[in-house]
Amino acid sequence: MASSGVAFGTSGARGLVSSMTDSLCFAYTVGYLKYLATLNEFVPGKSVAIAGDLRPSTPRILRACAAAITYMQGKPVFCGFVPTPALSLYAFAREIPSLMVTGSHIPSDRNGIKFNRAHGEFLKSDETPMREQDVTLPKNWFDASGTLKQDISLPSITDIVPDYVARYRNFFGSDALSGFTVGVYQHSAVGRDVLVTIIEALGGKAVPLARSSKFVSVDTEAVRAEDIALAHEWASSHTYDAIVTTDGDSDRPLVADRYGDWMRGDVLGILTAQYLGATAVTTPVNSNTALEQAVFAKSIRRTAIGSPFVIAEMMKAAKDGFTSVGYEANGGFLLASDIEKNGRTLASLPTRDAVLPILCALVASKKYGNNLTKLLATLPSRFTRSDRVAEIPTYQSRAKIGALRKNIIPELQNLGFLEICGALQDVDETDGLRMTFENGDIIHLRPSGNAPELRVYVEAKTPKRADDLLTLGMERIAKWCA
Repeated sequence: MASSGVAFGTSGARGLVSSMTDSLCFAYTVGYLKYLATLNEFVPGKSVAIAGDLRPSTPRILRACAAAITYMQGKPVFCGFVPTPALSLYAFAREIPSLMVTGSHIPSDRNGIKFNRAHGEFLKSDETPMREQDVTLPKNWFDASGTLKQDISLPSITDIVPDYVARYRNFFGSDALSGFTVGVYQHSAVGRDVLVTIIEALGGKAVPLARSSKFVSVDTEAVRAEDIALAHEWASSHTYDAIVTTDGDSDRPLVADRYGDWMRGDVLGILTAQYLGATAVTTPVNSNTALEQAVFAKSIRRTAIGSPFVIAEMMKAAKDGFTSVGYEANGGFLLASDIEKNGRTLASLPTRDAVLPILCALVASKKYGNNLTKLLATLPSRFTRSDRVAEIPTYQSRAKIGALRKNIIPELQNLGFLEICGALQDVDETDGLRMTFENGDIIHLRPSGNAPELRVYVEAKTPKRADDLLTLGMERIAKWCA
């Protein structure tokens, strides 16, 4: 870990492809299985499900992971190149470990390995004990550059896609999307064909768009300017009720209305939770506060940013007897409880899922003439924006935020925020420093957990106010950090 630069955290192991040698990926996987053995979730002879995204480096890394499973006397089950939630659905149902080779939305010169336990995702509490595992590489398995020399190949593919498609068809019904025409932006998402299949299985018309032979880094939380332009161009044909896509490993959604405007992931989360009838909703502190103003959930739980925090808290809510769900600002939606609706049951799936929020939003819009814009208008008027101050080390971000907190009123006065936002009403330190002002504006500063950046989030009552507040805030905060 220390010498490779391939870090291990809430998203698994991630780093440059050049650093993710076969021997390193092998070692990480052995450490993972040794840790699971201490929990009685892995023993020799047990199956371990593996899958990957469409990055050029993924097949090689999958082979190294399969070699590690074989070395540990496990049985690798290769599920092919499929969405992360499809792999999780398969593995959790069989109570077996699983890992996904993916870098999600990051560029193709990087990759990662996302580890799951037998019943759910790795949590923060799993990180330290996995790091403590002592791993020795077997002799003569690798050359001096760390390339695997053993004659080990990936097993033949176990097709898990039909069960993933059936999950949604059985819950929503085969005519749930009858009358919908949906553009499916395929780029290089691993679930691009599965998404078309699911829409058609529910009676909709799916039109594939912009399929790419090269990996495209689509981030559902920080949408690229070119993707904004593409959606508007497609929407100008007046052909589509919606345009949908996912990130690289297809666990986070991106949905645009018939006008080509991409929906914020946390707003999509509210619509999904509302449609499913959730009584408890868990979401990070940076998600849109329209959730509280919508007044449908009996329990709302705010956490630090990151799916492990959301999962831990939403599982507590499920144990407390609530119909419990969770979501993040990036659109990833998690289901802690079984959902019953219209005489049908959707089993829990406590991992990020891109398909469920896409389908819930589309089906919910049926009562508004298949118009997502009209559905969105039913929510309270709260609008979020975000940006980042780049090239600022984490320790420096923390120091600046700490100094602000100690002397908050004079500092805010110097920054000019009290003049433009009114008096400070509330401070939330769940993750960074989130400040709510008299006029309803919110400014949230947070050091990035995986990059030398200071994240800036704002929220306001109108889209224009949110845009203006972010522009002004970034100007002043950048100078403040300089």
